[in-house]
Amino acid sequence: MKFEQALSLRTIAELIGASVHGDENYKATGLNEIHMVEEGDITFTDHPKYYKKSLQSVASVVIINVIPEETYGKHLLVHPDPFSALNKLISYCKPELQKPNSGISPTARIGKNVTISANVTIGDHVEIGDNTIIHPNVCIYRDVVIGKNCIIHAGCVIGADAFYFKRRPEHYDKFQTCGRVLIGNDVELGALCTIDRGVTGDTIIGKGCKFDNQIHVGHDTYIGERVLMAAQCAIAGVCRIEDDVILWGQIGVTKEIQIGKGAQVLAKSGVIENLEAGKRYLGNPTSEAFAKNREWILLRKLPGIVKALEKQGIL
Repeated sequence: MKFEQALSLRTIAELIGASVHGDENYKATGLNEIHMVEEGDITFTDHPKYYKKSLQSVASVVIINVIPEETYGKHLLVHPDPFSALNKLISYCKPELQKPNSGISPTARIGKNVTISANVTIGDHVEIGDNTIIHPNVCIYRDVVIGKNCIIHAGCVIGADAFYFKRRPEHYDKFQTCGRVLIGNDVELGALCTIDRGVTGDTIIGKGCKFDNQIHVGHDTYIGERVLMAAQCAIAGVCRIEDDVILWGQIGVTKEIQIGKGAQVLAKSGVIENLEAGKRYLGNPTSEAFAKNREWILLRKLPGIVKALEKQGIL
């Protein structure tokens, strides 16, 4: 998320109740998660496991709960609870985030020949390209961009909050999601698809993608061009699915996975490791389809093998 205007660290520190370790006159230009930061951005960390990763990132400012021995040239905003501090900063920069819309927002920009059916909700600052069709009961949250010639089938929800919480001793704290969803031209989303917005960046679906019914895409996931997904696939957050990938039905993909260009994953598979481009995969967990089929054939033969070995007194 980029700020409407750059903010000095002195201003931010006063706002969130932090102390500055560095140049208090330095002006930050935005905030983002560690995997999406750019120079000028603020990121946060509250666990020793991630201190070094945050401090060595391209972010210019880190909200942190300690002053480390080595800052790697970063400006620090020191706060006992960086998660809450960042939430407070987001709420300051985007106070309207939690304000729901009913009907079509007057700030939405809708192109030519767009069809909008009954009971559709379109939030603030949404952009919809020419010749797009929105079927009944679709909900499009704020800050979503949909390209030209798209088809959004009934019941889709685009831009809902990321599934992102911090566990406390007796409850979960919700992160104030402030990212967007960007959908390219010529995309079709089947009925009841759910596409979550980025936490602080963007969830992206490239041009020409075709999704069946009941597909879920988690926050900050990048999906390339012409990706095909069959029904009930679930993609976790921060995944990267390259161009021309095909995912058949009921596939689960865990977080931060990369699937290479042109790969195919067959139905009911579970993807827990990165997959190479151009190959066919199967199983839970996945492996190359030929090897997995051979494994299953051998497993089916195992009872007979055991019985034969028992007859020979080997077992």
